[in-house]
Amino acid sequence: MDMRGDGIFPDEVVIQILARLPVKSLFKFKTVCKLWNRLSLDKYFVQLYNEVSRKNPMILVEVSDSYGSKSSLICVDNLRGVSEFSLSFLNDRVKVRASCNGLLCCSSIPDKGVFYVCNPVTREYRLLPKSRERPVTRFYPDGEATLVGLACDSSYQKFNVVLAGYHRTFGHRPDGSFICLVFNSELNKWRKFVSLQDDHFTHMNKNQVVFVNNALHWLTVSSTYILVLDLSCDVWRKMQLPYDLIYGNGYRIYLLDFDGCLSVIKISEAWMNIWVLKDYWNDEWCMVDKVSLRCIRGMVPGIFPISQTGEYVFLATHKQILVYHCKSQVWKEMYSVKYSSTLPLWFSAHAYRSTMFSCN
Repeated sequence: MDMRGDGIFPDEVVIQILARLPVKSLFKFKTVCKLWNRLSLDKYFVQLYNEVSRKNPMILVEVSDSYGSKSSLICVDNLRGVSEFSLSFLNDRVKVRASCNGLLCCSSIPDKGVFYVCNPVTREYRLLPKSRERPVTRFYPDGEATLVGLACDSSYQKFNVVLAGYHRTFGHRPDGSFICLVFNSELNKWRKFVSLQDDHFTHMNKNQVVFVNNALHWLTVSSTYILVLDLSCDVWRKMQLPYDLIYGNGYRIYLLDFDGCLSVIKISEAWMNIWVLKDYWNDEWCMVDKVSLRCIRGMVPGIFPISQTGEYVFLATHKQILVYHCKSQVWKEMYSVKYSSTLPLWFSAHAYRSTMFSCN
């Protein structure tokens, strides 16, 4: 990056400081000088900013009032606290279906089959073209895709949106066909392929999709394997979880990202075990932490891990967002709903991080 000036600090120091500011602040500071005005267009700075932000994941959660008539997006950040996001720039009533590398995939509530990809911080968005295949509104059983995935490659500034589910032709019973539509942002069009699947997913399974190694990953309801979609060749495959991880009774497991690796968090009555896939191609899992849940014992049945790094874990309950600091072994409440909410916070919680990823 070509930076010249007579400032007090070396240019690289200034760049490192700016790379740690919220995106909103960066856009406010664009008027300071010509150099700062060009930062959002500089490839080196954008890449640096996105790399720094990877170390600070957050939670994005939709909060509705007791009547369900009004909702808002709350961003919970371990470093900067709680802030409110608005998707009003979409000029539509939407729900967040997937999150990846700072972008959100949202579906229109009044118009089934309409999808947007947006960056809520920069307020950029892209209305996805409707597929000519028109199976988007014919997914079984409720007309919505069973799985929605967003895969954002920050290195090449491109993304894919995946809609997959069991398809039913009008007037016929479902035949087991698993339809998959993949949108390519570079080509601005959808591609389609069909397979036979017999997998089922809980609501949390659908929400917690992880993009690693150019593939999307979903945990299935059996909690014994992960369903993987390899986007390089449009092939579904199954990744078996190790016996040591799924052994026993009375536990729940969840699929998360861990500093760019696949991770499974196993929650039992007294413990939270964090497993990480250290070697993706050889299926080598290892347990990296074992956390006692004794001090939050009363919350354990209704607590759900949403986002994590090697330093802390974000978890959601019905009305609270908690963070666990791994080094200090301290629990902290980051946010709580002060009024009656129509849905628990974990129901609409997504892992999120602020980036300068453009969707256009």
